[in-house]
Amino acid sequence: MPTSIQAGEQPSPAAVSAVGLRKSYGDKTVLDGIDLHIPAGSVFALLGPNGAGKTTAVKILSTLIGADGGQAQVAGHDLATSPDGVRAAIGVTGQFSAVDGLITGEENMLLMADLHHLPRSEGRRITAELLERFDLVEAAKKPASTYSGGMKRRLDIAMTLVGDPRIIFLDEPTTGLDPRSRHNMWQIIRELVSGGVTVFLTTQYLDEADELADRIAVLHDGTIAAQGSADELKRLIPGGHVRLRFSDPSVYRSAASALREATRDDEALSLQIPSDGSQHALRAILDRLDSTGVHADELTVHTPDLDDVFFALTGPTTPDQPKETVR
Repeated sequence: MPTSIQAGEQPSPAAVSAVGLRKSYGDKTVLDGIDLHIPAGSVFALLGPNGAGKTTAVKILSTLIGADGGQAQVAGHDLATSPDGVRAAIGVTGQFSAVDGLITGEENMLLMADLHHLPRSEGRRITAELLERFDLVEAAKKPASTYSGGMKRRLDIAMTLVGDPRIIFLDEPTTGLDPRSRHNMWQIIRELVSGGVTVFLTTQYLDEADELADRIAVLHDGTIAAQGSADELKRLIPGGHVRLRFSDPSVYRSAASALREATRDDEALSLQIPSDGSQHALRAILDRLDSTGVHADELTVHTPDLDDVFFALTGPTTPDQPKETVR
């Protein structure tokens, strides 16, 4: 979804940009020419059903695999000509924890510092700071195998931050976490962004994208079906309505006669009227009922949400589908 730039304004510098990014495995096209523009210091969420290619996009942009076509820049570095520059500027946390359960949390952190070739004193200083920041001081000397799922995720991200990345790819970071741990992870992501970090988030949790993302893209059949802010995407989808429910069948029939454009549910004694949910639209419906002396027992307002956007753009999915394993 293009955004307009007023005369005299400069577009936000891109932390990640891609044009025509393509990837296939055999005769299966996973990414079919996707374009991305992610401003620095923002949260970008990539949504898509299982197998849509979200992880493939992350792997390409983090230099883990090569693209078959297209161009991309990450942190100002070209993926094809400066992969080392990209790697120096990013951190990646995958769907599955990279934590080594056989050693302690602190030892995991120090190992990461060694991998970044930090001086020993500097590595210990950064490790201590991050363990405190992520509330892992008390567990620091314990084997990581004893950590809860939420603690392992926090340690995973802490390890990612050892190299002070400007851009972090979080590939489904809250998968398998309980609600409290998910909310804790959301707060961590907000704090990262407030510190100037750009976050590229893939998720299947629509509330997560709605809660965190400045911009959202929906990936389907290898292409970007739509992208924009959550509010912009919601406005793409019709289907807002007011639902009136009645307990008295005769009152229900009177209301149905007064509101002939309503969709009837004679079994539930309810009427569904198209509406954008605005105060003006609600008042118009209520005024029409009042003019006939009819009163509903229950009124509910439904406006499109990201669930509606997702299903409209990608079609319904079955709950027991396996998690995405596309490479």
